Amino acid sequence: KTYEKLGATFLLPAQKQICLTFDEGYENGYSGQILDTLKEKKVQAIFFVTYDFASQNPDLIKRMINEGHIVGNHTYRHYTMDEVTEQAATEEIVYLHKYIQKNYNYQMHYFRFPKGEFSESTLALAQSLGYQSVFWSFAYADWDTENVMNPQEALNKITESTHPGAIFLLHAVSPTNAEILGDAIDNIRQQGYTFVTNI
Repeated sequence: KTYEKLGATFLLPAQKQICLTFDEGYENGYSGQILDTLKEKKVQAIFFVTYDFASQNPDLIKRMINEGHIVGNHTYRHYTMDEVTEQAATEEIVYLHKYIQKNYNYQMHYFRFPKGEFSESTLALAQSLGYQSVFWSFAYADWDTENVMNPQEALNKITESTHPGAIFLLHAVSPTNAEILGDAIDNIRQQGYTFVTNI
């Protein structure tokens, strides 16, 4: 509740809703497959992109926008936001915001802190720049491409971790996430949840 006043969201208000979010620091060859599955299952997600990802993968960014997903700001250089000056923190948000606006004619409104590390002052900064800071209520070590969880184990972990108003953080660099996403969506729907992106 304290951080909510500074524009931070950790859970959705509705009980039987889940939001899928994907962090995109770099492209590892699986984002297209993830988008294919989301299209097939008619699910919208939020993709939090860095400048490197956005500048190097214009076709993926255009596809995200054209297929109704939300593109969110995951900073210019993926700095730890509570360890940099206010000027540097501002640049992390504004540089990418302007880049996306100029190159994709798209206005971003959701922000995700790298590694989820924040301070009250950086939350307030993001809010002052017109952003809602989106955190998460479920994540696992899917970003570690050197230690990829086997598909069945990952599927169980994801589908057994559902809870009212969950915001799921997944990483698109994971081959496992790309492989099991369709089955995970089907399972979560069978649990009675709907997928939303309005936070």
